[in-house]
Amino acid sequence: MSQIASGKIEATRVIAAADSLTAQGADADALGLYRTWLQYNGDNPLAYAIQYNLGVLLGKFNDQTGAVEAFKAAIAQRPDFFPAHINLGSTYERLGRTPDAVTQWLGMVNQLPTVTGEAVTYKVSALKQIGRVLEHTSLEESGEDALRQCIELVQPTDAMQHWIAIRQKLCKWPVLSGITGPTRRQLFAAMSPHCLVFHTDDPLLHLARGYRYYKVKIGRPKVFFDKDSHRAALAERPKRRIRIAYLSSYFREHAHGYLTAEMYKLHDRSRFEVYAYSCSRRTGDRIQTQVMKDVDHFVDILDMSDEEAAKRIHADGIDILIDFNGYTGEARPAIMAMRPAPVAVNWLGYPGSMGTPYHDYVIADDFTIPADFEKYYSEKVVRLPCYQPNDRRRLVADIKWTREAAGLPSNAVVFCGFNGLQKFTAPMWARFMDILSRVPNGVLWLLDGGERINERLRQEAIRHGVTPDRIIFAPKLINTEHLSRYPLADLFLDTSPCGAHTTASDALWMGVPVLTVAGRGFASRVCGSLAVAAGLGDLVCSTFEDYVEKAVELGNDKRRRNAYRETLAANRATCDLFDTDKLVRHLDNLLEGMWNDFAADRVPVPDLANLGIYDEIGTDLDSDAVEMLGRTDYLELYGAQLRDYNRHCPIPPDTRLWPGKAAEAKSTAPAKGKAKKGK
Repeated sequence: MSQIASGKIEATRVIAAADSLTAQGADADALGLYRTWLQYNGDNPLAYAIQYNLGVLLGKFNDQTGAVEAFKAAIAQRPDFFPAHINLGSTYERLGRTPDAVTQWLGMVNQLPTVTGEAVTYKVSALKQIGRVLEHTSLEESGEDALRQCIELVQPTDAMQHWIAIRQKLCKWPVLSGITGPTRRQLFAAMSPHCLVFHTDDPLLHLARGYRYYKVKIGRPKVFFDKDSHRAALAERPKRRIRIAYLSSYFREHAHGYLTAEMYKLHDRSRFEVYAYSCSRRTGDRIQTQVMKDVDHFVDILDMSDEEAAKRIHADGIDILIDFNGYTGEARPAIMAMRPAPVAVNWLGYPGSMGTPYHDYVIADDFTIPADFEKYYSEKVVRLPCYQPNDRRRLVADIKWTREAAGLPSNAVVFCGFNGLQKFTAPMWARFMDILSRVPNGVLWLLDGGERINERLRQEAIRHGVTPDRIIFAPKLINTEHLSRYPLADLFLDTSPCGAHTTASDALWMGVPVLTVAGRGFASRVCGSLAVAAGLGDLVCSTFEDYVEKAVELGNDKRRRNAYRETLAANRATCDLFDTDKLVRHLDNLLEGMWNDFAADRVPVPDLANLGIYDEIGTDLDSDAVEMLGRTDYLELYGAQLRDYNRHCPIPPDTRLWPGKAAEAKSTAPAKGKAKKGK
């Protein structure tokens, strides 16, 4: 202490000592060392570095207010110390002070000196932070611009990924354009697995991109619990109920939360003990409160590191861990990668295959994954009567809506399209406009996207010869009020390649028929699954041409529309879509079967062979000119590319499209002509 007070201990020695303490897990001692040194050496030329390190440590202790003061002190002493600006902005973000965070980062960008390697690095970091934060606000266009600047400087893959996501939300078509530097192929290769399902119905590429994402973003964790350790634990496990756990950031008022709210309490408690590991923010809303009440154990892991959360799950003795995020939302895939439970399941959060070695099963139904589509999944496919649960207790506001009150023409045919705008594509928009042009009194009722997006869609309508007054935007309402206005619609028009999930269930629950077109990928088949489970299977089309024709026919035939509404009303109490008790009974049997598989050493091993090659091929095949869902020669396209690839570099066999010698033999056969293009 006396040495610190006398100023004899240099800042560099203090930092080295503190680093040694933190390496030993003694963060509190390191914190005390920094504070003591600053108490006596606040005017030291290197005090800014100590303040910065103090701020980082305070953040680890979740003292965000203290971290703000430390970073501000570092900046006050050395304004050009840009890491402190970056971290101060991030701390503001954690405190919910998003405007302050963006202001901090922008201020740093504007004060950067002439271009140097270091200055560019800091500028790119700040622009990434701005884009990432604004992606989820009403200032997406500013986020898009920040990311564009970042990409044009150095083309970082993560910035391209977020830039694409913003452009999808903004309905800026074609999405992969409007930027200098990267090629379209480079941009497409940077697209995340989740954004990819909005872009193309190519399940082989969905699988392969999931695999590549896991390899690049997660990889092999330093800490993990292998199969042998789980089997050893099984030998010591006392006789007890099977412990199942849901890992999710959706235990709150969210589309996923609305679907699952009822199911947790329905698990057979004589067989199962139910855990929820929540990386949701604490909202205290109705859904979160209900989930906390209905599970046996609710564990908040939001502030735990991935390693801490995985160790907690393992220590709790979880037998089956269900991943409710996948590659969506605030996912924590690194937790799954550590294999904290013997059995891992992909269900409901991400509409596709995860493409990892640590997801053993995917839960589907006969429609979302028919038997001959199992090749598009690395997990073993198990099935429910209908893959999507529903909450029959969902609240609907007691509002007697009129069309006039909702801003709709009283005598119009109202086509409802309440999907998120990121699911809209240029080809799908053209189909909506074709439908309106052939239903003279039809209007398209969409969710309000904000005035800039709304105006962009109005201009797109004009470009297709449709007057903009026929595009009507529904103001955003709380969920109960939003549900209550659904019956004003005559027909719900689904999107493609990613269709409605919770939104379709909402429409069907409220008595609105849903028209969809089913493709090959999971995301393009969910809505069809729900329609079939509700008894409206003949509203599931197999081609875009059938979809448009049926929409026009129904738009011009009120009697047929009413017949579908009557079918929905008659089926609601008994159909598979809304029979949550039946779903959970079947789910319990599936889960018990998974546990029996583990006990008998039969847990499936995901097939990840050649997925890097499938990703290359799918990336080369993608085009804005042709939609993959419309290709009748889809498998032949991949087969031809695999044969061509094999001629250059031999491919080992896989269980999908390349069985080895048989496929190789085809590559030497004479060509029969060019593959036929789809419409």
